[in-house]
Amino acid sequence: MGYDMDKTNKINTVIFDMDGTVLNTLDDLTDSVNYVLKRYDLPVRSRDEYRRFFGNGIRHALRCAVPSDISDDIVDEMIPVFREHYNKHCLDRTKPYDGIPELMGELKKQGYRMAIVSNKIDSAVKELNERFFSDYMSVAIGEKTGIQRKPAPDTVLEALRQLGASKAEAVYVGDSEVDLQTARNAGLPCIAVLWGFRDREWLIQNGAKAFAEAPKDVISILSTVL
Repeated sequence: MGYDMDKTNKINTVIFDMDGTVLNTLDDLTDSVNYVLKRYDLPVRSRDEYRRFFGNGIRHALRCAVPSDISDDIVDEMIPVFREHYNKHCLDRTKPYDGIPELMGELKKQGYRMAIVSNKIDSAVKELNERFFSDYMSVAIGEKTGIQRKPAPDTVLEALRQLGASKAEAVYVGDSEVDLQTARNAGLPCIAVLWGFRDREWLIQNGAKAFAEAPKDVISILSTVL
């Protein structure tokens, strides 16, 4: 594995993506988008298709899911339908990936500051964080008015501000090309995880250099740069 992390600075802050990184949300996301498609008498999509669609916000996922002849106005109309359904069902089958609570517990024990940033709706991000990760972190930021979503660096920079951390002290952990670009835009090194929504080859094509095959590998990678 290769790392582009500056060994002159002590990394003491970890910024996590949510979907595909710390939470396996794919089943609930699939169910909610398919609910919308059924409401509009459109063909539903498979779980594996949605794995490729998610990562850049719900509008992008819906645009990918609907037939190409569906207008952007209809896609925009679908967003609140999705949000209403997902807000009610975002905890039906969602759960942390195996090893994630243990990883966060160890990071907290070692004194790391942590936050979650996501292109999910901010209300859902906060609800899911409260449900699963409140023992480890209080900062969780999602898509909302007034802050640009990833790959813009805004959510990452806001998380760092709330944590009282600098870019030189932080590393980003994510599972997609959007996360890799977000980390670059924010000036952070990125650890790409291999249990999420994208595969290794796709991540390599998008510039990934540090890979975690299991959550415990994040600790090993961090230890190489301290």
